[in-house]
Amino acid sequence: MLRAAQSLQIPVYITTQNRAKLGLTVPELQPHLSGPHIRADVDKTLFSMITPEIESKLPSNLDVIIVGIETHICVTQTTLDLLARGHRVYILVDGVSSMNPEERGIALARLRDAGAVVTSSESVLFEILGDAGHESFRDVSGLVKETKEETKSALGVFSKI
Repeated sequence: MLRAAQSLQIPVYITTQNRAKLGLTVPELQPHLSGPHIRADVDKTLFSMITPEIESKLPSNLDVIIVGIETHICVTQTTLDLLARGHRVYILVDGVSSMNPEERGIALARLRDAGAVVTSSESVLFEILGDAGHESFRDVSGLVKETKEETKSALGVFSKI
């Protein structure tokens, strides 16, 4: 999703839970965490990523795509905060996890009931494109093909709601 966000120039807001104690974002993601589409990179102790700094940078009425860890904690609290502020929220089943797998399904069902759209990365990417004539279609479809096996594996593990 981060690579697609670069190609599609989708604004990205990054938060890390207490870097001093829990460390930096996963090293494999670091090369994709810079560029003009990165709107914020915030260290936080709140479980929701909607910190005062992030909230001040968010336009109103956004469609928001959520990826992250601890679906039942940070993803849930962020999603509920965004929904309460009137945003449409898409949670990617192949982009969220929990240390306890059973927590994921409970959280995703709760968030779907609260009004979030629970979907997959490939589905949301092609929804953004909307048309094979989109200027980023080749980049995104190439990325989807390149990561097909990783996505299939992630969906096999994570799509059980």
